[in-house]
Amino acid sequence: MLRWALIFLIIALVAALFGFTGIAVAAAGIAKLLFFLFLVICLVLFILGISAGRRIP
Repeated sequence: MLRWALIFLIIALVAALFGFTGIAVAAAGIAKLLFFLFLVICLVLFILGISAGRRIP
């Protein structure tokens, strides 16, 4: 999924170079959505990792 986030970031940057058309707005929106999605997943896995680490005797 991280690969998709990077692909959409590159698409957003290329579209921005061509003048912020409708594609740029859509790609930037997708990149922003994926960023927050990965941030939430990272936080959930971090919390699960801490809780799993405490269970080991």
